Amino acid sequence: MTLIGFVNMITIERIPEIRPELDERPSSAHAVEESLPYRLKSKLLGEPLLNEDLQHERLGNATALAVFASDNLSSCAYATEEILRVLVPAIGLAAFTLVTPVTIALLVVLGFLILSYRQTIKAYPSAGGAYIVTRDNFGIMPAQVAGVALLTDYVLTVSVSVAAGTDALASAVPAIDSFKLPIAIGFIVLIAYVNLRGVKESGKLFAVPTYFFVGCMGVLLSVGAWRVFFGNLPVYSPDAKGLVDVGSKGNGLLLGASAFIVLKAFGSGGAAVTGVEAISNGVPAFKEPAWHNARKTLVIMGGLLAVMFLGLSLLAAKVHATPYVSGSPTVISLVGKAVFGPGPFGKILYFALQAGTMLILVLAANTSFADFPRLASFHAGDNFMPRQFMVRGHRLVFSNGVIFLSGAAIVTLLGTGGKVSRLIPLYAIGVFTSFTLSQAGMAKHHITHKEPKWKMGLFINAMGALLSFIVLLIVGTVKFTEGAWVIVLLIPIMVYGLVRMNRAYTREATELAGDAHAAAQAPTAHRHVVLVLVDELDVAAARAIHYGRTLLSDELRVVHFDLDPWKSHQLVEQWGKLGLSNVPLEIIECPDRRLANSTARYAAEIVGDDGTELSVLIARREYASAWHRLLHDRSSSGIISALTALPNCHPCIVPYHLGSSLLDDHVDGVLAPPDAKPNRVAKIAAPNVPLVDGSELPTDRVRITEASLRTRVSVAGRVRSVRIQPWGGSPSLECTIVDDSGTVTLVFLGRRAISGIRVGTVLAAVGTITDNRGKRAILNPTYTLVKVADEPHAPMH
Repeated sequence: MTLIGFVNMITIERIPEIRPELDERPSSAHAVEESLPYRLKSKLLGEPLLNEDLQHERLGNATALAVFASDNLSSCAYATEEILRVLVPAIGLAAFTLVTPVTIALLVVLGFLILSYRQTIKAYPSAGGAYIVTRDNFGIMPAQVAGVALLTDYVLTVSVSVAAGTDALASAVPAIDSFKLPIAIGFIVLIAYVNLRGVKESGKLFAVPTYFFVGCMGVLLSVGAWRVFFGNLPVYSPDAKGLVDVGSKGNGLLLGASAFIVLKAFGSGGAAVTGVEAISNGVPAFKEPAWHNARKTLVIMGGLLAVMFLGLSLLAAKVHATPYVSGSPTVISLVGKAVFGPGPFGKILYFALQAGTMLILVLAANTSFADFPRLASFHAGDNFMPRQFMVRGHRLVFSNGVIFLSGAAIVTLLGTGGKVSRLIPLYAIGVFTSFTLSQAGMAKHHITHKEPKWKMGLFINAMGALLSFIVLLIVGTVKFTEGAWVIVLLIPIMVYGLVRMNRAYTREATELAGDAHAAAQAPTAHRHVVLVLVDELDVAAARAIHYGRTLLSDELRVVHFDLDPWKSHQLVEQWGKLGLSNVPLEIIECPDRRLANSTARYAAEIVGDDGTELSVLIARREYASAWHRLLHDRSSSGIISALTALPNCHPCIVPYHLGSSLLDDHVDGVLAPPDAKPNRVAKIAAPNVPLVDGSELPTDRVRITEASLRTRVSVAGRVRSVRIQPWGGSPSLECTIVDDSGTVTLVFLGRRAISGIRVGTVLAAVGTITDNRGKRAILNPTYTLVKVADEPHAPMH
């Protein structure tokens, strides 16, 4: 048997099995078996969500408060402690007199920020984060500063939250103090996993702990107020082991504290107002009317934080809760013990408080997991970050952003040892940089657009920008030597990196934006040569040769590079025995055994006249098992890399999947009998297209597969695909609709587009079923739009 006959033999089509009669065709195509990694991902994360499910991932106000406000609300658990950590070593017990005024000053800043971001949400209902506002009002480059500041802030939010949460846990269970760092890393991994499962999944998980913490804080403040009123609240001694150094009280307006110390304490407590922007940046995640619900949630968040932060500072001042050097027990833990007392019921309340504190601090990291991926997608949409950040993953979340954020937060924890006091100085710089740019951008927005009541909005946003800028200067100055310099240096470096990335994308776009029409219509080369690279004569090589014969070429060559003379001799003998006279075999020397270089040199000779197009077919065996792949080299990869550098040279892999041979079905080129062993055809995964709800469709419809040829029927289904297909030189619009049984193609002759008919639309059609190239079709049907898919729009950057 000749090789050509051998090739023909293995490609004979099994008509009875592959192409059944039209009316007997099954409702779904052969499905490809999913890969093991994909099956594992589906097990871990759940079944993939579809694009249209995105609208169902919206959050109600109660859930949105848990998702977006946990960072802001949880900051009261450590903000008071950070203020005291600065004041106590400087002025001793007088710090407990000064902590409340510092807290009130921070709450004034918080109030203006809440009012400012209400304006932002109203002006930017689609998403009003610092990046969007700054870009729209100051341009793309200042927006990068705001964006980078926010991105670093989100990374540090995760690190600070899990570190503080682990401190809360260690306060209740001192035995785990030496394991705080690995526990904190474990928390990050857990939160990332939950977020990869989808927005709703994370919202449901985080709602209960957030409200549990708020409830515990309500009990703490209520019982504390009761005990303060009756004067029986205990006071801690300043001589306990492990406390920070306790200074001495001085004289003067600030009780001996210098203005620098007070400003430093103010800057440390500034962490309490972080997370305010999260809601304005996450407006699209709210249920409609999204902007209205977001504004309500923002006010509720601000009110809750103000009450809890001020109440905790007052109680800490009453009981003289002095911070510990190691970070645990925490100030909120000390206040809880003092307020609830040593009794059995008091211990239950204390452990509930610590559990709630630990949970909300850890889950506060979810605010960053909700906003960082979205912000990164905005950057990527403007070509300032890798475009992989724009891709929604298995469960409609920006999975690459989630994974990157978790990795960056873990690295930050390792670099700081998981110490909250080391993280806070890094934390505040990015926060107040973004606040300043965002509110300044809103001030300019009011001046530019002069919408109703714009003067009041201008005052609010300008004051918010001024206060944020003052806090930024304070934090940057007083915390510079304590780590803030890292962020001050990192932000311009990251902006420079993003700008370089943008230039690379711009150069690519400029090159690819050439005259595509002219390139497509350019005269073809006068000669087309096809090379088939073979190592030995086997089924894989035979299939590559057969594919080469199907191409419209002026010359077909089978090429073997002489790496082993004995092997080359064997190949020549086999070729001669098969009697192949119409397919030339070339043996080419390769003395240095550099196969990729020899192939490239040979290909360069062919395309050297600029009038030849060269297709190089490379047979490659594919293996189902990873360990099988380890047993074979991947020389084809090197060949492809070398050939792609040549003009007019087009390498192509012709895969052969071991274990999928069709030879078992044929004997001497004749089809096997019907009862022979069936084809081992690879299964192709059926598309995960949702079936149309029958209640949405007309009751008089006929299921597609039940409609007979040449009969007039009424069918209905979802538009799965749309294409423009020329018929006899005239355009025609074809759309394929699918119901719960099968598919049918609707053909509208002479049309290029029809309003409302797009992928995802549900429609009903009436017409006569015909056979169009082996597929069910209805020519020029009458139709009714049942449910029109959303209008396509450019991605929001």
